[in-house]
Amino acid sequence: MKELKKDWRFRVQADTLPGEVLCVVGSCAELGNWYSNGSVQLSKESASEDSNIWSGVVSIVFDKDVQFRYFVAVVIEPESNFSSERIIVRRWETHINPRCIKKDAVPNINGTADEFDTFGYHNQITCVERGWLTSETVIQLKLFNNPLQLWKRRYEGKRVYLKVTPVNLTQRSTSDSVLPFSESVEESVDTHDQNPSNNSWPLAEIAVLNEENRELHLQEQFGHVYNEEEFILFHINVHHPESVAYLVDFYICNPIDPPEEPPNHIGFSYILPSILKSSEGQAIVPITSNKHRPIGQLTVEYLVVQPIKDYNCNMSVSYARMWKQSWQGLDVGHRGLGDSFKQVQSCSDVRENTIASLKTAAMHGADLVEFDVQLTKDLVPVLYHDFYVCIAMKRKKQLEEHDMLELPVKDLTLEQLQLLKVYHVQEGKNKNPRFFDEELEEHQPFPTLKQALDGLDPHVGFNVEIKWTMQLKDGSFELYHPFDLNLYLDIVLKVVLQHAGNRKIIFSCFHPDICTMIRLKQNKYPVMFLTQGITSKYPAYHDPRTQTIPMGVHFAVCSGILGINVHTEDLLRDPSQVKLVRDAGLVIFCWGEDNNNSSTIKHLKKLGLHAIIYDSIDQFGMKEVKESIFLMEEREAQKDLLKVAQEVEHPQPQRPSSSDLVLDVGTARQTLSELTVSQPTTNGSIWNCIYGDRKTENGAEANVS
Repeated sequence: MKELKKDWRFRVQADTLPGEVLCVVGSCAELGNWYSNGSVQLSKESASEDSNIWSGVVSIVFDKDVQFRYFVAVVIEPESNFSSERIIVRRWETHINPRCIKKDAVPNINGTADEFDTFGYHNQITCVERGWLTSETVIQLKLFNNPLQLWKRRYEGKRVYLKVTPVNLTQRSTSDSVLPFSESVEESVDTHDQNPSNNSWPLAEIAVLNEENRELHLQEQFGHVYNEEEFILFHINVHHPESVAYLVDFYICNPIDPPEEPPNHIGFSYILPSILKSSEGQAIVPITSNKHRPIGQLTVEYLVVQPIKDYNCNMSVSYARMWKQSWQGLDVGHRGLGDSFKQVQSCSDVRENTIASLKTAAMHGADLVEFDVQLTKDLVPVLYHDFYVCIAMKRKKQLEEHDMLELPVKDLTLEQLQLLKVYHVQEGKNKNPRFFDEELEEHQPFPTLKQALDGLDPHVGFNVEIKWTMQLKDGSFELYHPFDLNLYLDIVLKVVLQHAGNRKIIFSCFHPDICTMIRLKQNKYPVMFLTQGITSKYPAYHDPRTQTIPMGVHFAVCSGILGINVHTEDLLRDPSQVKLVRDAGLVIFCWGEDNNNSSTIKHLKKLGLHAIIYDSIDQFGMKEVKESIFLMEEREAQKDLLKVAQEVEHPQPQRPSSSDLVLDVGTARQTLSELTVSQPTTNGSIWNCIYGDRKTENGAEANVS
């Protein structure tokens, strides 16, 4: 039977940069089934530069509701007859409830001139977020800890400006021919006087981690003034990173020069793709004068972020920046029921990071359970905190000092970890094994991430902490020679994306670059940056973004992540930092041994923490009803939905009909039949943004409380 269709005109007002286009994506095949590569490109209604109305007509299905979203994109044309165009999502609408064309809606093809949508604004809420990686690669160049050295005395005391420009080392044509490097550079535009706003691709942006410049933005004509105490981040989107170099131009300006006087170009550096050999690293490049003489050097730390291999994210829903206002003071079980190896009063009697520990925490009312994930040698994500374990070939009661061997988790396969006599490092050092429960399946160490996702009640949220080696301020690392970072994260993310179902998931990590990568690699789940802050309990990390709460805030805003998870020691010393975080539109969690106290937990909740991570939730938890907030809210949502269905089917004579009622009897019954305890709803009464007065991408205010 031929499917009935109707013509529908999509018309939207949006401000775009040169090279950007408006697209629409939705829940039917004609709109790409939520995938950006099947979306429909709209056209500007006027060739005028001032025009900002985009429109297009699409034949869509007639007999069912069609949901859709608008997004701003850069379209990369095919490079040969054997390739297809690529859609780069720059900004997209992220309302939990997307726009909808009802099945009985009259075609709007003859609408009036003043009928159009406004990009990002829907249901009286503005929700716009930056895109994620579809086919492009992001290169981040980071400058911090006084990375610039100029050797000429005449440059002392003068302002230095830096600008980064991507340069194609080869130029591809439609016939896929390649020009040699010298010709390519000669035919490129002179970058010294280039206006970045006219370039749509490759795209180079900058952020400086301070109050004023922490959001990514296009570079000025002569770049940004250098300050040795600042953290400067260049963010470049490219295709074919193997053939793109990064030209760093240096300009000098005398402090007495008038503002309108342009700075002088004194030299440049090239960061070649051959330098960016791994997912992260450091490069030291010479600075060459215009007369080709060395005049200094630049130290750059870099990050290469690639899309998840063999996985495409869709645009049906995003929880990446969503947090309900009622989610305040949530209880998060640390490693499940708690740390089970440190010699502290709250030491758990159930082995940490096991299914049993997670389930026990859930039974005592944990809203989320926090646990650590890392990879085995055979690339299986498992739950375990420390980078090292001790192994032995004798029974526990026969152990002697020379029988224990300390090995990195990454050097053992899943089978070896689960079959060998493997002990926590503290057990090995103390020669005092704590647990004798290997015969109990759920008490086994090293459960897989998939087992955790499949084995726990879906109403229990997961705070998935990604374990990755950190560089300390003294230059040493917690672990040497780990996996490739892109490979590592792709494996973990795919397990969650494929098996999490409707579970509430939050990713977190102490490594800021991993937070950046998780945010860029997927568009569904939120990310929290774990900060160590100012502390006397742990050695300081190398990266300045980890060292204070304000720097953590700047980084979180720059990266577009949900919030930060701060060390409670820092908060107890200065509680005003809670307001600092919340005023930036961020969610705030806290962690640390200070939390293992009922009065401290109560105090932190009064301060306005969104969640507190602590041990022994069976001892310190204060809930009267021992269940997660997500289960309670779903139960209430089901009651509300049933009430709506009953009112539609049996309306009260006095009750006037409401134009806001969106469910008919059949829809309500069908929704109720699909709604089960194991399948949380995501209707508008459940999910809300918390970000009052949050800036959107185009600078408009978003009040979406």
